[in-house]
Formats: sequence, C-alpha cells, structure tokens
Amino acid sequence: MSTDVRMEIAGVRMDVPTGQPVVVLREVGGPRRLPIWVGTNEATSIVFALQGIEPPRPLTHDLLLSVVAELGRSVTGVVVHTVEDTVFHAAISFDDATVVDARASDALALAARTACPIRCAAAVLDEAGLVLSADGELREQAPGTPREAEAQVREFRDFLDQVDPEDFQS
Repeated sequence: MSTDVRMEIAGVRMDVPTGQPVVVLREVGGPRRLPIWVGTNEATSIVFALQGIEPPRPLTHDLLLSVVAELGRSVTGVVVHTVEDTVFHAAISFDDATVVDARASDALALAARTACPIRCAAAVLDEAGLVLSADGELREQAPGTPREAEAQVREFRDFLDQVDPEDFQS
C-alpha cells in the first residue's frame, strides 16, 4: 500500500506557453512540488478561497459545501491518489467515513475552502513531482525517471519565473 504525503497549496500560476492554470502543491517539510494543470473555473475558485475573496454569488464549490453542511457533514481531507497521463484523480473524505472520487481540481478547491488536510499518494509524487533543490532550482526527481523530466522542469521553471497571482483576477 502506498504511503500518503502531506501537501499544501503553494499557489496557483498561469502556464505561459499554454495559458492554462496550474495549481502547485508543496510537500510539507520536503523539497517536492506537484504541478496540477486545472481549468480556469477551478483555478479561480481556488484563488478566491486562498485570498479570502467572497464572490457576489456562491461558486459551485461553495454550493457543494453548503449542501454538505446542510446534510450535517463536513470535509475531513482530500487525497490525490492517481495520475494517468497528465490527469490527476482524487478522493474527498467526509466526517462519517464516506469517500467520494473527484477531479483533483475540485478536491483542491474544497480543501482550500475548508483548510482540511491535503495528501498525495507517494507513488503519484514519485511519478509526477518535481524537486526543489536548496538553491531554489527545480530538478527531476531521480536519474532515469521515465518521463521528459528535463524539458518539463525547464518549462515549469520558466513558467514560475513569469507568473503572478494577479494573472487570475478578473
């Protein structure tokens, strides 16, 4: 069984080449980062929650949490448990031990609103994570990692150098 690693949302950035938002998770107490490309609506929802912005009308994730609360439940955690190609899958846990599968972006939007623990399966972090070295440089996790790590690290580094949180405010 895979061990889960505690993560936190480091921020939401804009991938300059593609124009697609990226949620960056940071390993708590560790050097690894996990970039998860998400949709614009989910990115906006996460940014609003992280910055404490209350939209004039509730967003979909706010509605879901209202429904959960009216049913007498609360979200207790999310786990990013699988990555297939570049698609991340997650699970949302509730206080009655119910677990619901979700897109990682939706699970993270709920976590941002509830401050519940975020975890990532170690296997997912090993496969898709990037390591932040002591000098702040991103590098591939291990020699021979079966992916185009060097190009991805370079592209991600360029992206992080050029993006600001304001890129997501409308």
